Amino acid sequence: MSDARDIDPYDADRPLLMRCSCGRHGSAAEHAAEDASTELRRRSETADFEADSNAFVEATLVKALFPQDAVRRRFLRAVGKGTAMAAIASVLPIAPLQALAQAAGAPEKKDLKIGFIPITCATPLIMAHPLGFYSKQGLNVQVVKTAGWALIRDKMLNKEYDATHFLSPMPLAISMGVGSNATPMNVATIQNTNGQAITLHVKHKDKRDPKDWKGFKFAVPFEYSMHNFLLRYYVAEAGLDPDRDIQIRVVPPPEMVANLRAGNIDGYLGPDPFNQRAVFEEVGFLHLLTKDLWNGHPCCAFGTSTEFIQQNPNTFAALYRAVLTAAAMARKPENRELIAKVISPQAYLNQPETVVAQVLTGRFADGLGNVRNVPDRADFDPIPWQSMAVWMLTQMKRWGYVKGDVNYRQIAEKVFLLTDARKTMKQLDQKVPDGAYPKFTIMGKVFDPEQPEPYLGSFAIKRT
Repeated sequence: MSDARDIDPYDADRPLLMRCSCGRHGSAAEHAAEDASTELRRRSETADFEADSNAFVEATLVKALFPQDAVRRRFLRAVGKGTAMAAIASVLPIAPLQALAQAAGAPEKKDLKIGFIPITCATPLIMAHPLGFYSKQGLNVQVVKTAGWALIRDKMLNKEYDATHFLSPMPLAISMGVGSNATPMNVATIQNTNGQAITLHVKHKDKRDPKDWKGFKFAVPFEYSMHNFLLRYYVAEAGLDPDRDIQIRVVPPPEMVANLRAGNIDGYLGPDPFNQRAVFEEVGFLHLLTKDLWNGHPCCAFGTSTEFIQQNPNTFAALYRAVLTAAAMARKPENRELIAKVISPQAYLNQPETVVAQVLTGRFADGLGNVRNVPDRADFDPIPWQSMAVWMLTQMKRWGYVKGDVNYRQIAEKVFLLTDARKTMKQLDQKVPDGAYPKFTIMGKVFDPEQPEPYLGSFAIKRT
């Protein structure tokens, strides 16, 4: 996209071209995006990347099944690689591993619509389109920019989209019938980890302590979002009740900066690039990155309905591989600047490339006069740990979104697809690991997914 700052009719040194000087593209950004796509496609076709990508896909599955290295090593030594791969395939809802995605059979459905919100969280899902990763899997995918999360939910429920970019708590809520009719949904991969921030209006530079935020108005992108849960967690740790001491309203991410500028909100916990865009527009500053609350936290996910997977297993496997291949490329720091060029134009994020590049590379201005270097400001670890789902469910119950008893494990294992190998390992007389439930630390407090109710009861501020 051409930023308005680049078009000044009274600057004698700038041309008034509204198109790219080459005459073939709508803007210089589109030209740069095409060049970047060409280079990234070239990198994706090298033997080294093919090997890395294959290893990444399989490692993603194996890591999800065996987060403890010692258990993984014992299992592999006991049964061998071939038996291990067969065992893994038997407990996953996908048949292929590595190149088996291409050999598993023709996709049942080739023409697909996938929804996305124009935020950097969707980077793997978006970039898989211009880089041809979907078409390599025999799929004709249309990625559809969507205005907000409620619309994403509705289009999935109405089967207008085949798969989508989700906020990772959304499939849990939809599957449980919280905020919508109950429809089983699945998280295939986490799209991104970290990559969010609390942004405040520049007038609040002297109010960096959340204890001073009583009466503030904040925006989050959706009720069933990590943004909402992390904001609530943060202010509650500071002694504020998020339902009584501040206001939290839902604002679509593309509207957050405008609402901040207009003074309708004092800040937001939102996705990038809109935190960085507020700094770029000089209307906001980065109070903190969410990685400072929970380093490695999930945010968005790629998923679809359980029905779609059951009816289109080969199609789902092909989608799964395409998105994981994109994640493998996005995780490499040397690709981040080129990816920023690919996803910045109007068809995707519609943002200045410099804003997106600051987010993806982790070299950024914070609006407080500092240039920071945080390489893992945004990352793309695709593993949907089921303990992540359990944590989300504890927060949904904490704030009254769900009532009564919650079968945390049952819901987590139905919705977050990478399950542990308990069943198969029992059949092989192996000691069963607690495969998909690692612990996490949020603001210095350890979350043990084996003890969700005691964890929930430990909070002084809650609705339950």
